[in-house]
Amino acid sequence: MSSLYYIDRSDITLDQVIFNDKVKVQVQEFLREYKYKEKLAEYSLPVSNKLLLYGKSGSGKTMTAKAMARTLNMKLFIVNLSSIVSSRLGETAKNMESLFKEIQYESAILFLDELDTLGQIRDYDNKDNSEMKRVVNAILQLIDNFPAKSILMAATNQIHMIDTALVRRFEVQLEYTSPSKEALDMYYDKMLENYPEQYRIITRQYDSSFAEVKNYIFKIVKKNIIEHAIAAEEQE
Repeated sequence: MSSLYYIDRSDITLDQVIFNDKVKVQVQEFLREYKYKEKLAEYSLPVSNKLLLYGKSGSGKTMTAKAMARTLNMKLFIVNLSSIVSSRLGETAKNMESLFKEIQYESAILFLDELDTLGQIRDYDNKDNSEMKRVVNAILQLIDNFPAKSILMAATNQIHMIDTALVRRFEVQLEYTSPSKEALDMYYDKMLENYPEQYRIITRQYDSSFAEVKNYIFKIVKKNIIEHAIAAEEQE
């Protein structure tokens, strides 16, 4: 396995991801376009294959990439950009070139997590400005030449840090907002149905991300299981 990425093999499905209404429609439209890509090709119409997912941490961006890969039956390469962006700009360019070269011959999804890390290369101190521009231009060129048979997905919690020229490269932009009370109730219901009724006693918390709620559910359910086990032991 390359040190630049790992291949995800989870079996998350789209119905396990809770989207806001706008993102749900955008995802459905993208998948429909991809399904009929051969029909669109008859009219020389390009199929969107670059998606930018942005919004609050823990709101389902990575889950979307995993579910998309499962739905399209494509291999998913997950990259944490913070691990390959180097303070030495030349190394950053080489790392990015190596990464895109690995996907060149694959029909797969390349998921770039923490895309805002690329914004940091503009902020390094004591760097030659012309070298910095070369790195940024090299990254933009790699994205422009991304193979049509694959899908490029990127995620960020800080879209304001990303150069607008980079943002514009993504035809589909999905904004992940904080989940509503109704969405969180659906999530609680889905998660808790995995456990016997006596372990589902929980005071629901809101104003949280899905990731925060998941950890909270695990904590309370484990507590309930242990307390039931202790009570059973005391009755023996």
